[in-house]
Parts: sequence; structure tokens; C-alpha cells
Amino acid sequence: MRNRFDAQLALLNEELLAMGALIERAIDDAAAALRGQDAEAANEAIALGDEIDQKEREIETLCLKLLLQQQPVARDLRLISAALKMITDMERIGDQAEDISELVLYLAGAPHVKALEHLPEMAEAAISMVHGSLDAFVKKDLELAREVIVQDDVIDGLFDVVKAELIALIRSDAENGEQAIDLLMIAKYFERIGDHAQNIAEWVEYSITGMHKGKYL
Repeated sequence: MRNRFDAQLALLNEELLAMGALIERAIDDAAAALRGQDAEAANEAIALGDEIDQKEREIETLCLKLLLQQQPVARDLRLISAALKMITDMERIGDQAEDISELVLYLAGAPHVKALEHLPEMAEAAISMVHGSLDAFVKKDLELAREVIVQDDVIDGLFDVVKAELIALIRSDAENGEQAIDLLMIAKYFERIGDHAQNIAEWVEYSITGMHKGKYL
């Protein structure tokens, strides 16, 4: 019975990594679409949304089967509960990659009012956080999870820089204010992706220690 349970837990890890790969692709496509004003890449990121949603449902079903058909010990129960929380954040990351891509399509054809210095950095940091948080889950690596949590400060700092620059642009060049607002929204979506990756890492910490944000659950 335990061997079968362990095999299902291994499958859960594989499915989480597969979902993680999908959301990393979605973020990467969205970022590429933004950099190159590439409608094809934007549409690819949007199309991944259905696959991400389907993977979330499959993982949720697997987790519920593990809870209902097996008798998990406390450590396993924490891991399964954390996985259920993580896929909610992962699905929202996919949604935000779609939101970025839809804005890119809206902006397609018009030259950027400002060089995109920091938005690509935000995208790279977001992908790194997502990858790191999922790697920490599979490897049960507490230190890596905590490193990811700290990385959110990097994205927050970049967002503050982008926001200040775009607000200054709106004040000095009202004619391009609408595009500046759209770029600010894109920055906000990347910042939210970082928040969700941080959430994932915090649930990884819980799965290992039984503590979430410094409190036992």
C-alpha cells in the first residue's frame, strides 16, 4: 500500500513540474512578445492558458484521490495540502501571463514610448522564482524555498523603478499617457507573478516544516 502511495506522490511531483513548465513557457512567451512586439508569441502564451487550467484540474483530482483513498501521515498530508494551494497560485500566474499577452496584442504596431529596460528583468526574475519554488518543492529544499521568498524584493524594487519612470513619462508626455498606463499594468502583472511565486515557496516551506509565514498550521 505504501509503495503505491509513494508512486502516486512521485506522480504528483511530475505533474507539478509539468504545470510549472507550462507557466514558465507562458511567462517567457509573454516577455518575448513584449520585447519584440510579437503577436505570434503573445497568442502562444494565451493558448497555453487552457493547458494550464487542465493541468490544474488533473493535479487537484490526484490530490483528492491521495487524501480520500490513502491514509497519509502528517508529513504527506502537509505535502498534498501544499500542492493544492500551490496549483491555485500557478493557475493565477498563467492568467497573468495571458493578461500581459493581451495587452501586448493591444499595443502591437505602435512603437514603445520608452525603452523596456526593466520589464524584461522583471520577467526573468519572475521565471527564476517560479522555477526555484517548484524545484524546492520537488527536492524538499527549505533553503531554496527561502531564497525564492527573498527574491520577491527584487521584483518589487524593479516595479517601483518602472512605476516612477512611467508616472514621470505620463506627466511630461500626456499624448502617450495611455500606452504608459498599459506598460504600467504589464509591470504590475509581473509583480503579481512574483507574489504568487513567493506564495508557492511559502507553501513549500509549510510542506517541510509545518509552519506557514512563521506560524504552525
